Amino acid sequence: MAVFTHLSCIIACPSFQRKGFMLSGQTLIHRNSTTSVHRMYRILHKRTSIICSAANDPSSSEISSTAKIRSEVLSPFRTVRMFFYLAFIASSSLGGLIATTQLIAALTNPSKAAEIPEIVKGLGIDVGAMSIFAFLYSRENSAKNAQLARLSREENLSNLKLRVGQKKVISVSSLRGIARLVILAGPASFIMESFRLSEPFTESLVDRGVLVVPFAMDGDVPRFEFDESKEMEELTAKRKRLWQLVPVYASEWSKWLDEQKKLAKVSPESPVYMSLRMDGRVRGSGIGYPPWNAFVAQLPPSLILFFEVNSSTLKILG
Repeated sequence: MAVFTHLSCIIACPSFQRKGFMLSGQTLIHRNSTTSVHRMYRILHKRTSIICSAANDPSSSEISSTAKIRSEVLSPFRTVRMFFYLAFIASSSLGGLIATTQLIAALTNPSKAAEIPEIVKGLGIDVGAMSIFAFLYSRENSAKNAQLARLSREENLSNLKLRVGQKKVISVSSLRGIARLVILAGPASFIMESFRLSEPFTESLVDRGVLVVPFAMDGDVPRFEFDESKEMEELTAKRKRLWQLVPVYASEWSKWLDEQKKLAKVSPESPVYMSLRMDGRVRGSGIGYPPWNAFVAQLPPSLILFFEVNSSTLKILG
């Protein structure tokens, strides 16, 4: 994984104890151009570099209050249902306990033998009711935990950092309502092939507000090539816009991706893609190359065509 491939660089970092480092970015190569152009990824040390930073430790896996509040908003009556399920379980348990004592008394007293069938019937009803409501409570609780885990993972994703341009670092949550992110995670060769396959769909993807987040997990650096000829100037600008984001704090990205793969029972070495909605929720994911043609067919055009970053804010253009 990326954490281990960059181990030698981290050890030399003064802030190694804090386990934070930034991935400076990918290398861009321009054809048919003798002048420098705006590069969305910084070229350091000829090919790649690891910049030590004072990043905080990754957030804990505990469910945050924000995730709990979102869960309550999405399922407002779940708590009420669970309360009544518990009340019915307690009531049927108490009824079963009373019926059990009555049955024991009837079995030890021959004069009450005629009451045994009725007592057994009542005990069966109590046990059946307790079992049904216990099952309903267990199912509701499992659904609650699954929803909280999903919301927590989405919140952790929203806190991950991206570099836009050469200096500005933003969180994934900053792009909510602005862009549909497509996260690519795999070896550099996988990233490069995805880059090549996206070319025919560049304009349609940009029109739909798609932005790609390429994360090379093998420690290598993808080398993107853009055609700088005059006739390809407009398409090249859109391709740079589509591939302008760079993940930073690689350890946190690796941890989040590893958790996603583990939950999906996917091999850690498998290249994957994840498509996000405008609101930051995961829309879909899969193993292998992203289906650019399916994104174009399924996603509606976005009113926000472009955004740029200045010193402190995101400026929306379109």
